[in-house]
Amino acid sequence: MKVGKKDKAFRTNKVSYLDYKIVEMDRVLTHLFARLKHNGASSKLSAKGMTVELFKDEFLDSRNGKHFKNFSQAPITIEKWIETHLVDLINRGKANEAVAAPRPLHGNTYLFRNPKNCRDYGASKQVYELLYHANNGQTAINRLKQFFFAGVDSTTGQYDSSSQVDVETQAILRLSDQVKSDAPDHADLQERFAPLNQQAADILTEDIIKLLTYRQYIPRSVMVEYIKILLAFHLALYQLKLFKLLPALAKSKGRNLHESSKQKTALYVDMTNGANGLSESMAEQSATLHYKRIPAFIKAYFGVKKLDEFAEYLSKKGKLSGAKSIKQMSVPDLFTLLESPLEQERDQFFGQRNAGILDASVSSAHESEDIPPEIHAITQLGLTEYETYIEILLFVQGNAIRSGLVKNLDSFMLKNKPGALLEQQSGSNGGRRFSVDGRLLEVLLQLAVLTKGGDLGFHTNELRVDELLTFLKERYGIFIDSLPDTDAFYESSIDVNKALRDNLSGFKRRLREIGFYRDLSDAYVTQTVTPRYQINSKQNESMKGYSA
Repeated sequence: MKVGKKDKAFRTNKVSYLDYKIVEMDRVLTHLFARLKHNGASSKLSAKGMTVELFKDEFLDSRNGKHFKNFSQAPITIEKWIETHLVDLINRGKANEAVAAPRPLHGNTYLFRNPKNCRDYGASKQVYELLYHANNGQTAINRLKQFFFAGVDSTTGQYDSSSQVDVETQAILRLSDQVKSDAPDHADLQERFAPLNQQAADILTEDIIKLLTYRQYIPRSVMVEYIKILLAFHLALYQLKLFKLLPALAKSKGRNLHESSKQKTALYVDMTNGANGLSESMAEQSATLHYKRIPAFIKAYFGVKKLDEFAEYLSKKGKLSGAKSIKQMSVPDLFTLLESPLEQERDQFFGQRNAGILDASVSSAHESEDIPPEIHAITQLGLTEYETYIEILLFVQGNAIRSGLVKNLDSFMLKNKPGALLEQQSGSNGGRRFSVDGRLLEVLLQLAVLTKGGDLGFHTNELRVDELLTFLKERYGIFIDSLPDTDAFYESSIDVNKALRDNLSGFKRRLREIGFYRDLSDAYVTQTVTPRYQINSKQNESMKGYSA
């Protein structure tokens, strides 16, 4: 089956900036640094990328002895330390092992990335644009800049020796003085679109601002891990929201769904760690429900891309007079092109596309019988030309795109890794299930115990367990002791209620394990989550400047 390049075109920034491939969060953060530095633009580099040897030489250079005392006495140890703690390696332990970039401990690590090995597949742009379009987004962007570019003179971009930073960051900062070739790539900013789910962008932004309230309390390396986990978590939730929202927009032909349940998603997460099989099964059913939405999402995504091309065609024909710029037409606006007044134009445009595909297949094979029987069956379903075109594209490309989407979502959920929202048994056929790993739970707890007010903008308070459950449910759609009202997958029963009680007990055990839980009795009012770091409503003068 021969399908042209224009027909195969799938990606559109109007839905998402992502290429649907496996993503490593270290590399997302590295690329985000460049965007923070260049106000949303990516970075062009002509200098050579980072190597383990370059980093090692910096530590062992005798001229830097006052900064890295006694390092020259153990060069092999230093090299191993660099490989395991300071750089992100691809093909680790193999003959073709190479550095992707230094670990994202400081904003200037992007200067030493190897572009070929350090790809983020649009994830950093997705994060930046969510922040950019959010309420208080600029505040979050500024806070991230302040944290990640500590120790760098904001005017010259050079190392500020008066700043107190850790030894790893010192090495990166001293190396970055040697880079003179960094420049923003403004072509990257030509297409900017508001997120389809504004609330998701606003919650991400507030979470970033809240988390960075702890910057004076939490060790830098720990805070970096927190930020990576939080960004991955929000990217995963945003994708799940799109899986539900985009097909609903297509079905309603672009009608406003901001107030409907189509904007909400719900995840039942298993916290029993295998102690209750039904709870595990419910978490697996919850994950299955979301992953089963992928085909409908791909179909709607194809619809956006092809309706965008249709809008351009209509504009050239002068049949979209009074419409906003075609390039800036939103996703809901594009779906309105499915309304009946444009039926004749739609049939003509997509009929030509279908004819082009079918005629190319016939001419290449010289026999009409070589058209795949599935395509022939699609043409006999009595669908409109637009629907037929989309179904043909799904047949040709759907499976490959779906595979990429699954891997992409798995990577954002940090499947089976520290900070995971998703677990899967060994083997590709094992069932996926939602489960909040201890590190992710720790990040969410740090956010939950913060209340607005005080010199830093937030201060910490104890929280009852029932208040925490409500926080997780209402803010993120995470269900632990109850079943979702939306995205339902199980009916209430005696066994289900027992599984929910066991899940709540498992949740409390997890809280106790990570040191946040205080239990004085069985009464909810005496079961509290206690902040690990105490931030009072009044702070000393040295910290007030950060609240600006």
